[in-house]
Amino acid sequence: MSSGSSGSSGSSGSSRRPPRTTKAGRARRARRARAAVFLPAACAVALAFWSVWCFGGASAPSTTVAVSVGGAAVLAAGVAYFLLVTGNAGFFGALSLVAGMLLTAAAADQAAARSEVAECVVVKVFGEHKEAIVDGGLDTTLYHHTLRCPGGYPSTMARDRRLAPDGGTIRVAYDPRRRVNPAVEGANSPWLPGFLAVVTLAAATAGARRVSLRWSRPEPEPTPRRRRGPSGPSAP
Repeated sequence: MSSGSSGSSGSSGSSRRPPRTTKAGRARRARRARAAVFLPAACAVALAFWSVWCFGGASAPSTTVAVSVGGAAVLAAGVAYFLLVTGNAGFFGALSLVAGMLLTAAAADQAAARSEVAECVVVKVFGEHKEAIVDGGLDTTLYHHTLRCPGGYPSTMARDRRLAPDGGTIRVAYDPRRRVNPAVEGANSPWLPGFLAVVTLAAATAGARRVSLRWSRPEPEPTPRRRRGPSGPSAP
C-alpha cells in the first residue's frame, strides 16, 4: 500500500510540473519580443511627426481627425506591444508605451508655434475646487480666467494658478488658426513632457528586451529525481 501510494503521489507530483516549452516555441516568443523592442521608438517618432504636422502644417487636418487618428495609433501600439510580449511584462510595458506616446504628443503641443501675442485684460477669475479622487490625495483648484483680448480671441483660459488679479493684464501667445490652445507668453516648455516620454518609452523598450533575452536562452534541463531504493534489514 505504501509503495502504491508513494508511486501515485510521485506520478501526481510529476503531473503538476508546468509543461516545457519547445525549442521552436521559445524561438518564436523571442522573435516576437525582439520585434517589440523597436516598437516604442518607432511609434513615438511616427506620432511626433503626426502631431507636429497637425499642430503646424499648412494643410493640417481638422482637430477631430487629428485626435481620432492619434488616439487610434496610441491604442493600436499598446495592443500590439501586449500581444508581442504577453504576460505581466507585456501589460505594464504596454501601459508605459501608451503613457510615453501621450507625453510625446504633449511635448509636440508645448513646442507648437503660437505666432501671435495679444495683451489681454483679465475680466474675472473663477476658482473651481476639485476634490481628490482617492483618500489621502491632494485637492486641486482650477482657475478659469475670462479674458478681453483684441479681436475677441482668446476669450477664456484655464490654469492651475491665478495668472493675474481681476482687471490685470497678461500677454497671451496664440495660434491664429486655433490649432493649439493659447498660453501665457513664454510659459510653455516641451522639456518636461519630452523627458518623461523618454523615460517611459525606455522602460517599455527595456521590458521587451528582457523578455526577448529570457526566451532566447535555452531552457534548463530538469534535475532528475533520485529514486530511493528499498531499505535493507537492520543489523542485529
